[in-house]
Amino acid sequence: MDNIKFCSMDVEIIFAHKRTWSICAAIFIWSLCSSNALASGKLYYGSRMGMTVTVISISGLSTDNAVIRTKHTREDAISFCRDYVQKLTEDCIKEELETPLNDFVNANCTTGEFTDFRGDRYQFLGPNQKKNDEILAKYLIRNLSTNEIANGSSASGYPTNMSIFKALCPRQAPFDF
Repeated sequence: MDNIKFCSMDVEIIFAHKRTWSICAAIFIWSLCSSNALASGKLYYGSRMGMTVTVISISGLSTDNAVIRTKHTREDAISFCRDYVQKLTEDCIKEELETPLNDFVNANCTTGEFTDFRGDRYQFLGPNQKKNDEILAKYLIRNLSTNEIANGSSASGYPTNMSIFKALCPRQAPFDF
């Protein structure tokens, strides 16, 4: 038996070929602990096509001090202008780069509290036990300044905020979002 520690989890490996299976298990567990957003190097700051920023560093994922630092690059602005605005002009690129955004998002994954790129604070509350006509979201996210629960629509910021929470807190975020 081998015990390995990966993504803050202790994993016991019991195989005849310990070294090979340990490596395979570590890769598998790492893939479970990673987020698609981080793997692509991009994170959405809004719900529209191309509203992305580039990840430049990550630290403390799934802890009480998770931080993802980003940069809003020219490449990001080009994607937005090309894919959403559908007018790839210097004016569009310049205007998009002037969008006021924080250069980081952070979270306390223990409490579920996190920020978006505009500095607004939210809290992931877990599964929605009482779906109704107003809130169809599978999971609940509360805006901490307004106390409103996102209803699951793009307009409520739900998909963007779930993606941010999942990137910051991959072990606490649901796999089925």
